[in-house]
Amino acid sequence: MPQETKAHGSERPQWEGRSFRPANPTELQEVIEAAFDYRGDVTLELKDGTRIEGYIFNRQARGSQAYLQFFPKGAPGSQTIPYADIVAVDFTGEDTAFGKSWEAWATKSDKLRQAEVERLRAEAEARGDL
Repeated sequence: MPQETKAHGSERPQWEGRSFRPANPTELQEVIEAAFDYRGDVTLELKDGTRIEGYIFNRQARGSQAYLQFFPKGAPGSQTIPYADIVAVDFTGEDTAFGKSWEAWATKSDKLRQAEVERLRAEAEARGDL
């Protein structure tokens, strides 16, 4: 998946809230790849009408037996679902990493270090060392 499709910094995630009904196996493979890279839950609609929500943690996209592995929300264990059984993918869960970019971490870290410097300076002044 191209890097520019991933959410970074304060940009809104491009996948969150979107729904896809792939028209062919190539589109299905592309949307499942995006769902695999997504950091939130997705809802899969299967050929039999079943809708299942959860987190995709693995996939095997090559070959005639392509499948994904999925942690269903609110259920123990995992499920293996053949690509051929999937008719739609909805990005229903919140992107759990949104806003937790490197820049946000660095800013927070700098603020914590500055607060520590100020605390140590106050303690030194109180002791008469400064």
